[in-house]
Amino acid sequence: MYQLKPRQRTVIAAIMLVASFISLMSQTMVVTALPVVEAQLHQPLAVVQWLTTGYTLVIGIITPLSANLYEKYNNRQFFLAIIALFLGGTMVGCLATNFWTLLGARLIQAAAGGLLVSLQMTTLVTIFPPEKRGTIMGLSSLEVSFGPAIGPTLAGVILNLWGWRSIFWVVLPFMALIWLIGFFALPAYTTPQAVKIDAWSIPLLLIGPGLTLASFTVLTTQILIGSLMLIAGLVVSLLFYRRQQVLTRPLLDFHVFSYRPFTMTLAIASLLFMILLSTEQMVSVFAQNSLHQSSALTGLILLPGAVANALVGAVVGRLYDRHGIKALVWTGLGLCLITTVPTLCFTAHTPLWWLTVLYAGRMMAIGIAFSPLMSESYLGMAAKDISQATAMNNALRQMTGALAVTLVVVVSSLPASSVTGMRWAMAVAFVFNLLAIGLFAQYLKGGHPHGK
Repeated sequence: MYQLKPRQRTVIAAIMLVASFISLMSQTMVVTALPVVEAQLHQPLAVVQWLTTGYTLVIGIITPLSANLYEKYNNRQFFLAIIALFLGGTMVGCLATNFWTLLGARLIQAAAGGLLVSLQMTTLVTIFPPEKRGTIMGLSSLEVSFGPAIGPTLAGVILNLWGWRSIFWVVLPFMALIWLIGFFALPAYTTPQAVKIDAWSIPLLLIGPGLTLASFTVLTTQILIGSLMLIAGLVVSLLFYRRQQVLTRPLLDFHVFSYRPFTMTLAIASLLFMILLSTEQMVSVFAQNSLHQSSALTGLILLPGAVANALVGAVVGRLYDRHGIKALVWTGLGLCLITTVPTLCFTAHTPLWWLTVLYAGRMMAIGIAFSPLMSESYLGMAAKDISQATAMNNALRQMTGALAVTLVVVVSSLPASSVTGMRWAMAVAFVFNLLAIGLFAQYLKGGHPHGK
């Protein structure tokens, strides 16, 4: 990679951040639309939720390819191909006439989105010096958190105006414009290398997590088939792990887990991401199905949370550079726990203002803790391992996020009452929060370079 000028770094960062923001926003725009799609396309919620779960899962599955493709092609070729793929999926969604075509459109978008977010994170970590990394990762964490957070709000507003296809039409012109800007303004600053991608690893990675997550949905209606799918998915996932250990160039390099800061902070950040996605999903469903609110009003309920997440994300990176991880993450985890407890007592008469306040508080809490965890994860890591660590980071975070959404939807469907189902789902989020607290305490106990 040749030496970049400051202006070139700024241009590259801006293009990557805006493109990733739109992709991540698109990821959760369907959240508010689920009850609408459920009614109009005549599919149960356990099936319709795969519009979000499938998207998140494919991001996690496709992300490991990013490190290899990043090296196989120069950055310009890679970026333009990713945006073109996203545009293709978006166009299919614009023209979809049934649920399965709609799901296919979402999965195509997800394939592009997974590659794009990983490319963005690898690029920002690579082109900026270490002393700027906390600030730039703060911006990255801002769009990683704010993009998914603002998606349901925007979707809720436009759904009432133009219907569910509008969530694709709104995104299409912006991504087309980004492709044009990238074509004319993005420099080629990396050199392609001869990289061979293992042909067996890709289907193993597709089948293993896919079967495992799908089994949770099937288990609710067909226990035997669901159990067999779960066992098969776990076996295939184990085969994938074993194969990566013997490859010279693995699809996912598990060696990055030898870095303790990476392992511990990734686990905590993944739990926070699980809380974020599962809460976002269930608050939308609860507001529409239990409190009988419109999709537009549901989107507005989610808006303060998105704003709160953005505000803290804008400053927390710099605070990490100055003060370290300890106070920030404890504050975030503590606030998250405080705003989770009242959700265990929701009723059919829960005031909308209280639901809004609790959601906003939880989103603020996640924003406070998430960016420092992401910055801390790269401490002491060799430069050659950064792209693989980024791929592993995004893959596991998205896979665990998909798992969380599937779990809360399945758990919420068990009781006859949708209100009771919401309480049970929030109890799952409460457990995630406790696990994150325990892991962070363990991390601090072991010592860490930047944990003032």
